[in-house]
Amino acid sequence: MSWTRFFRRRRWDEERARELASYLDIEIDEQIARGVSPERARANAHRKLGNVTRIREEIFEMNTLGLIDAVGKDLRHGLRLLRLNPAFAAVALLSLALGIGANTAIFQLIDAVRLRTLPVPHPETLVEVQVDAHDTGRTGRFIGRRSMITYPVWNLLRERQESFDGLAAWGTTQLDLSTGGESRPAEAIWVSGTFFPLLGVTPAAGRLLGEVDDQYACASPGVVVSHRFAQREFGGASEAIGRTLRLDGHPLDVVGVSAASFYGVEVGRSFDVAVPICAQPLLRPEQNAVDSRYTWWLGLLGRLRPGVTVEQANAELEARAAPIFAETVPPSLTPGDAADYLKFGLRASPAGMGFSGLRTEYSRPLTLLLSIAGLVLLIACANLANLLLARASAREREIAVRLAIGASRGRVLRQLLAESLLLAALGAAAGIWLAGLLSRALVALLASDGTPLVLDLPTDWRMFAFAAGLAILTTLFFGVAPALRATRAEPQAVMRAGGRGLTASRERFTLRRGLVAGQMAVSVVLIVGALLFARSFTQLGAVDPGFEARPVLRVDLDFRPAGVPESRWITYQNEALSRLSAVPGVVSASTADLVPFSGSGWNQTVIVDGVRQDTYVNLNRVSPRYFETLQTPLLAGRDFTDRDTRESPTAAIVNRRFAEQYLGLEAGAAPDAVIGRRFHLDAGPGQPDPAYTIVGVVANTRYNSLREKLGPLAFFAAAQDPDPLPFSTVLLRANGEPDALRGSVTRALADLDPSILITFTAMETQIENTLLRERLMATLSGGFAVLAMLLATVGLYGLLAYTVVRRRNEIGIRVALGATRGRIVRMILGETAVLVGVGVAVGLGLAVFAARAAASLLFGLEPWD
Repeated sequence: MSWTRFFRRRRWDEERARELASYLDIEIDEQIARGVSPERARANAHRKLGNVTRIREEIFEMNTLGLIDAVGKDLRHGLRLLRLNPAFAAVALLSLALGIGANTAIFQLIDAVRLRTLPVPHPETLVEVQVDAHDTGRTGRFIGRRSMITYPVWNLLRERQESFDGLAAWGTTQLDLSTGGESRPAEAIWVSGTFFPLLGVTPAAGRLLGEVDDQYACASPGVVVSHRFAQREFGGASEAIGRTLRLDGHPLDVVGVSAASFYGVEVGRSFDVAVPICAQPLLRPEQNAVDSRYTWWLGLLGRLRPGVTVEQANAELEARAAPIFAETVPPSLTPGDAADYLKFGLRASPAGMGFSGLRTEYSRPLTLLLSIAGLVLLIACANLANLLLARASAREREIAVRLAIGASRGRVLRQLLAESLLLAALGAAAGIWLAGLLSRALVALLASDGTPLVLDLPTDWRMFAFAAGLAILTTLFFGVAPALRATRAEPQAVMRAGGRGLTASRERFTLRRGLVAGQMAVSVVLIVGALLFARSFTQLGAVDPGFEARPVLRVDLDFRPAGVPESRWITYQNEALSRLSAVPGVVSASTADLVPFSGSGWNQTVIVDGVRQDTYVNLNRVSPRYFETLQTPLLAGRDFTDRDTRESPTAAIVNRRFAEQYLGLEAGAAPDAVIGRRFHLDAGPGQPDPAYTIVGVVANTRYNSLREKLGPLAFFAAAQDPDPLPFSTVLLRANGEPDALRGSVTRALADLDPSILITFTAMETQIENTLLRERLMATLSGGFAVLAMLLATVGLYGLLAYTVVRRRNEIGIRVALGATRGRIVRMILGETAVLVGVGVAVGLGLAVFAARAAASLLFGLEPWD
């Protein structure tokens, strides 16, 4: 029998019915033609053919797949039962939809961040080549999010390697699209000419960059834009070809658009523009990284040759490393750092899944959240098991009758499991719909204001397979036990008990009580976890960074479009600062090379009393009133002033931790004693070590995050910068909302020069963006805990109500024997309190154990807090 006939059985039956009717008509007509009366002819024809209904039934059965047909009937019967019990159906489906939806949404995010490979041909052959610094660390300038290799190292390696079909370098940056006023940043990647050919990316329009586009000192290179950028800026891929983009003021022609499925090699980010590496000195002449041995700014991708393993590639890289690093030693390194540099190695590691800071930061939290969501689903399943146990008890007589009239236990068991599977399937379908909403909400929680998160979250086979797997597991969990219990009782005992109204024994409720106690225990685990993450987030938010970020507005200025000569950069910065200080609503203003919590940093070793210290000091250059603007207390000495110029002695202001660690200041002592002390920056061999005189001491402040320990920090006068850049970052303290200053700031700078590029960021937002992971954990764990508590409460109420109903006869007898209402209430609540107490006690023990696994995500408290 074919599948086609099975799914077309009704049509086949109708055709056979017409054939049988036609046969009867022909037979009747033949007998009438032989002189038989019509009534007799009809009777003879039916007698000759036989029972038409039986014939049709036999043909129908021949075209039926027995098991599938039986399951279909069971499912239809289950649908009818759900329609007859809408309250039960609503509770069951909502519980499953929430549990399966939450798990599927988090799995979808984990799949996008941790499991999915790059959408390129043969991603399994891709590797990343990195510098192996042997735990000594690398010294130099670091640019971009994947600063692994310098250009000279990449240049030599691509000429000498033999294990790879090709090597490609890439880096990250931001370029500006505007010609003046508020900036329009574009996410850009530097790419070698081998980048797109190595990955096998195809263009959506035009052509992609090749080696001919990436020649040293290229003067007017073409660029490739992403499909998303082409749609947003030009209205389509084909419309982008031949258009001109102004990137940091330089006109560059668009030669191609990448495929819509290609976002780049960074998970969670999408590039807007791909620019040849050779254009870096053209667009950033003040930070020429191509000719620098000291600048780490490139990532390196390779594709293994057929038959070459990662281990074989690493063996070759180990042999190539020593001569390459010997030829590329930066001349500015100290002897110690140069010796460490010469020991560097090269190693390859699989890179088929791309690169992502998101993966590093959120891998553990997402796995933990998936476990939490799994516990919520476990509670939902326990609730459903209790509901089905109650339904099974209510249907005992129905099942007993079916067994008594000949139905096998296996047949009844299969029907009950089919009903459970139907519930799980409907819950999974609703969960998949809900997962789409939840996954978008999760992406919004992970994204910061300045950095949108770009993740491809399709509703593909992975998502359906995961949801289907959950549906099967939930069916087994909440469906098997009720079905077995329902078919275990003997029909005679059920009929007798039902007729006489026997009271239910306590053993009857053992499984249900165990399920509710388990729900309580798991709920306690989730509630404790939520409180830990919420307290951790709260405590991080209460950490004193050493300055007051609200209401401070960060204003980044780019003077390059104004064409200001290098000799006037500092003068221009001072003029911009002066104008912004006069803007109505500005309380104080200052500049800073590096803004706290921006992710950028500058550190160096210092020499104190002729001794080179073995730890790094975080450094910054700031203008007068910087500490006033951020409200960092000045503990001793003075602030920078207009008298701190290039002609005056170089001045420094250090924090208290610097004075204690390097200058011998006693804890709690007044820092006045260190005023006038001197220290040097270790500038490297062959270069003079600049000396600084300490003119002030400020309170300790944090540099990059609220979690970091307070470390030594030194500030230098911005006006004494020996190598100024055509950029300036101005911090403005407002007497109201900082965003209200934007219009006035834009107008003030337009009066100075309308071509100045401006970017605004609220300092408070910048700090909040460093707490995205903690906010995610606190928000989601709290939501899951509330859901778990609600489900456990419903389960406890259901057990209590069911117990009371089933023990109504027993309670009646107790009342008849003299028990008071209060005694009955105390009896029921006492049993419930024992159940809750057991669940809470077990839950607290499990919570302490589970919290230890998440200890690295906590701040300022212990797992048993």
